[in-house]
Amino acid sequence: MKIKVVTLGCKLNFAESSALMRSLEANGHTRAKQGEEPDVVIVNTCTVTDTADHKDRQAIHRIRRENPHAQIIMTGCYAALLRQKQANGEKIASVDKIILEEIDRLVPKNIARFQPAWSRDDRTRCFLKVQDGCNYFCTYCTIPHARGRSRNAYIKEIIAQAQQALSEGAKEIILTGVNIGDFGRSTGETFIELIRAIDAIDGNFRVRISSCEPNLLTDEIIDFVAHSRHFAPHFHIPLQSGSNEVLKIMHRRYTRELFAERVAHIKSVMPNAFIGVDCMVGVRGETEAYFADYVAFIESLPVSQLHVFTYSERAHTKMLEMDLYVVPKAERERRSKILHRISEQKLAAFYAAHKGDKATVLWESKRFDGAQMCGFTENYIKVFCPYDKAKINTFEEITI
Repeated sequence: MKIKVVTLGCKLNFAESSALMRSLEANGHTRAKQGEEPDVVIVNTCTVTDTADHKDRQAIHRIRRENPHAQIIMTGCYAALLRQKQANGEKIASVDKIILEEIDRLVPKNIARFQPAWSRDDRTRCFLKVQDGCNYFCTYCTIPHARGRSRNAYIKEIIAQAQQALSEGAKEIILTGVNIGDFGRSTGETFIELIRAIDAIDGNFRVRISSCEPNLLTDEIIDFVAHSRHFAPHFHIPLQSGSNEVLKIMHRRYTRELFAERVAHIKSVMPNAFIGVDCMVGVRGETEAYFADYVAFIESLPVSQLHVFTYSERAHTKMLEMDLYVVPKAERERRSKILHRISEQKLAAFYAAHKGDKATVLWESKRFDGAQMCGFTENYIKVFCPYDKAKINTFEEITI
């Protein structure tokens, strides 16, 4: 059969879609070419927010119109939640009555096992899945229901995949997962052991660590990255709230004081490090006073950029069972805009602070306005130069 895979959501989904397509091809199916009508369209969905669910449904409507004769199969996180709703006897919308199960007849999959995956978004970058699932069950989050419990492959298996990606030309590896700092649950290994093994691979490449919980991002990990051969001075740390009271409501496993300690330690050993922070606004229980405290805390941190998410109610989450102040939707949006402005200011300040620095950029293939190309430095500063095909997927020393 001719198959097309459409991916929505996070980098982990993209890695899994690539692995799925490779498995389908190994089972005798073919990838539908550009402009060719597929027999099957597989939609790999996301459910991290209400907005993500809406985008899933919009995408499926569009795919139905564009591929009237194709069978549509939904998989991924949103599909997993819909299966759970069906099992609970809940009704689901007609657009959600896409086949949820038949992907198993195309390529077997078992959610209880770790499914290795890696993908390339272009000739430059590889997203390498090292972990899946989560055991945390934060009160606002449905991901453990959609992804299952924390699990991973053995380090030796992940190293083999990394080496395969590098042999095919990747120059940058991004370690992805749902809760990657929890690596080792199913193998008795540790995340620090994993990154040491990856750093021992020979070659001219670099590695970035995707989102890692502050309680799992230890000083040992930070210090190793600071003196490693391949790891970039780039961290992405979920904060979610700068109010300790709200962190308790969320059932997060750290305080803002611990978060500040992690940021301070990174900056003490890697002053040029880029630090991205996940921030949520408008959760139940986030009073005006708690939000003001949150803003003051964020403003005090030497971080580089905020990734701001507006809270939306999710079925089957503990937060809905709690007797808490409900932030009006208009107020949620106002708070989101405040954090977005702070993010813009912090990113501009980070870029300005490193103007004139020498850095190494990895040039990417995308062409802008037909005349420019871009790349990222080791500390994630985006730079541009005149388009030169010969530079694609190469490192270059520059002055920012």
